[in-house]
Amino acid sequence: MESFWALLHKNVLNQQQWPTREELHHAIVFWTEHTYNHRRRQRGLGKLTPVEFELAFAPQAAMTAA
Repeated sequence: MESFWALLHKNVLNQQQWPTREELHHAIVFWTEHTYNHRRRQRGLGKLTPVEFELAFAPQAAMTAA
């Protein structure tokens, strides 16, 4: 978790001064969804990124639930 916060500070918070909290919120969400979750590989997911894992196993989960 500490590495996440360090990356967030480095890549979003310390890049500029944010005029409003809403703009900062959008920047954090965008960074998390479009950068962090597309690059970060997890051992628990078989060295896949969260996005790759969702794409690979979402159809199977939907079929199992049906």
